[in-house]
Amino acid sequence: MNQQDDGRSKAGLPDYLIRHTTFRQMQIFEAVVRLGSFTRAAEELFLTQPTVSTQLKKLTDVINLPLLDLSGRQLKPTEAGESLYRAIRKIFDTLLDLDTSVADLKGLRRGRLRLGVISTAEYFAPEILGDFCREYPGVDILLKVTNRDTILERIQNNEDDLYILGRPPEKTLNLKTYSFAPNPLVVMAARDHQLCKESNISIKRLAEEPFISREVGSGIRDTTMKLFASHDLLPKVRMELGSNEAIKHAVVGGLGVTVLSLHTLALGGAGGPIDVLDVEGFPIERKWFLAHTKDKDLSIIARTFLEFAQAKEPMISDRMETLYKAFTERRKGTAKKRKVKGQA
Repeated sequence: MNQQDDGRSKAGLPDYLIRHTTFRQMQIFEAVVRLGSFTRAAEELFLTQPTVSTQLKKLTDVINLPLLDLSGRQLKPTEAGESLYRAIRKIFDTLLDLDTSVADLKGLRRGRLRLGVISTAEYFAPEILGDFCREYPGVDILLKVTNRDTILERIQNNEDDLYILGRPPEKTLNLKTYSFAPNPLVVMAARDHQLCKESNISIKRLAEEPFISREVGSGIRDTTMKLFASHDLLPKVRMELGSNEAIKHAVVGGLGVTVLSLHTLALGGAGGPIDVLDVEGFPIERKWFLAHTKDKDLSIIARTFLEFAQAKEPMISDRMETLYKAFTERRKGTAKKRKVKGQA
């Protein structure tokens, strides 16, 4: 007999799956689960929605178990669907590694890198990716920039090759992390704010100002609140916003002060409408981390990017030091002008 009694071939492969499923069906199912939508999956794959539905029905008939739970407001995979999704991702990752390996043997360098990035890292991650793509022009980048909670979900679902985080998550996620760049947190205010005239501002004085905070769950928020708590203080939170840009606009509008990464001021620099305050205990020195799950076999492209990003640490460190020094010099220059004006 060429086939075993349990429906497997002599090679140990599930014969019924090989005969009755296609890579296209797997691709469609993966897209539907990842995007949580039939419509978005159809748009991404340039298919009609009826085609997506038809192919998923065929795949469901082969598995002979429900694969998607459509009863709630949000489309979710069933237990069988979740198992199938993980298996498909492994298959696709293996094929991607094969494509990359074959390209390397041919003297080519191509492949795909999926990168999940915490929102604050959007201020420097694209630049690193730009440098990387110039050196490896055959690499396609799938970049997802989102908040911390969504990044943690993506880690749990193994949706990306690597992640850039400002704070390593709990050990329960079984992550391997690599620190690779500085992430200094500073206190910011509008240039005409009264505290811009002061030096060595105490945490107690800072706590008296209206405070604009990141949303609950943000690593920056947690770090900031712990600092206030260590002084038995609680900031007067006026607003909670989930976007760094929204917070910066609120600061410029005079709605309060905030604590954000110095990276968020990289484009505007010391000549912009936001100033960095001289507050005791700041800057808070944190690090950026690259991470992946410990059981994940990194593709050649992912390993190459990991090493590439780590090699960028001296450049990023120099840039942050230069930027912080520029704000310090501006503060000193402003103080000198006030002194001269007072003497006059």
